[in-house]
Amino acid sequence: MSSRILAEHYEVQRQLGKQTGRQTLLARDLQTQELVVIKQLFLGSDFEWQDLKLFEREAETLKALSHPAIPRYLDYLEIDEPDSKSFALVQTYVKGKTLQEHLRSGRTFSESEVKELAKSLLEILSYLHKQNPPVIHRDIKPSNILLHSRSGHSVGQVYLVDFGSVQNQAAKFGGTITVVGTYGYMAPEQFGGRSVPASDLYGLGATLIYLVTGLHPTELSQQDLKIQFADRVAPLNPDVIDWLEWMTEPSLSKRLSSAEEALQSLKNPRPSNKNPMVVRQYSDIKLTKTSDFIEIITPPQGVGFGLIVLLLSWIAANIRLLLEFVEGRTYPVLNLISIIWLVTVVAMFLFALFRELRLRIDRQQISYSSHLLGLRWNHSKPAPRQEICQLEIKQIGYKVSQMIIQAGNQQYRLGAKQGLTKSEIEWLATELSQWLGLKIKRTFTKRGFMRLYI
Repeated sequence: MSSRILAEHYEVQRQLGKQTGRQTLLARDLQTQELVVIKQLFLGSDFEWQDLKLFEREAETLKALSHPAIPRYLDYLEIDEPDSKSFALVQTYVKGKTLQEHLRSGRTFSESEVKELAKSLLEILSYLHKQNPPVIHRDIKPSNILLHSRSGHSVGQVYLVDFGSVQNQAAKFGGTITVVGTYGYMAPEQFGGRSVPASDLYGLGATLIYLVTGLHPTELSQQDLKIQFADRVAPLNPDVIDWLEWMTEPSLSKRLSSAEEALQSLKNPRPSNKNPMVVRQYSDIKLTKTSDFIEIITPPQGVGFGLIVLLLSWIAANIRLLLEFVEGRTYPVLNLISIIWLVTVVAMFLFALFRELRLRIDRQQISYSSHLLGLRWNHSKPAPRQEICQLEIKQIGYKVSQMIIQAGNQQYRLGAKQGLTKSEIEWLATELSQWLGLKIKRTFTKRGFMRLYI
């Protein structure tokens, strides 16, 4: 292929890509000796005039643009060869790897790199959208973004390529609806053939979500058409998460409307009043929740009758030594059993008076821990939030209930052992059900017999 010459002007070096009816080549301009990229569209059996219109529009658009981060238009050719006829768009060659290639090679991007990349691309989009009429790329995705000359902590030079889906807002196809773009990165309005500058913002937001999660947008769940990704980005700043959610709002009226607005919002995050904290109390239980987390704090159970009896038993067993100590006649010398007994009683009093139990679920995980005088320890190993699969209330007899949260192989239990009444369990389960979006599974156990209710 290296000896092939196109239009007596361009020496083909190698093929960069190929799709049905078209290919992309790396070639050398024999006059300037510069490397160029040639995109060819063939007139074959699968040729459609719609493809040619988009191809010509890409050429006309690039011809009118002049930006250092966009490949420059060089030439447009009609090529007649013995076995084929094609159209060719020639543009400057940009050396670098696409974001898609970086991701496939295992490269990860830090928060600062993601923000740097976002700023660079928003500046490019701002330039495009300020054209008269505005130029809308319509296919922002990792494979259409190139990075070159990465150095130190810089993400490198950012380029936006492949304007094959471009549209200006004055362009129409004779009343027909044209849907172009890539599934997963297309804003909802594009499925109806409508594209506006905010459509490019959606594509950029979905691309950045791919960067921070390592997952294609179609691999992430959706709720009311919103991409659910927050639980996959543990170290990411909540302001950046909020900004990405804003960029990918399905509704145009709620989405950021311009590249300038998006850039300004990235630098100056909006107030977090969209995520108010709700604090509720039932009996002595405190429940705190936002859209980011829910936390249940169970207070100390207090000193019960059994603990008082245990303390009085110890005093009775050591009354003689204690009286001698009070009268100042001697220092009590306790045997090992009495010491262990005393330490146990003191520890139980501390637990009864000061220990709090905290069940917390946030974007990343579920944890269940004890807190005592500044100390903290887990009762169960924390589990990833996305592994929570079941919320169950198990009624034991007629007066005692237990709530069980199943997360993978882990179970988190709250019930009578933690001093919770049946009504408190019902209240907590209802709150968790609403927050997690899980139905409550109910089981009834009596004398070994179990019936299941959903």
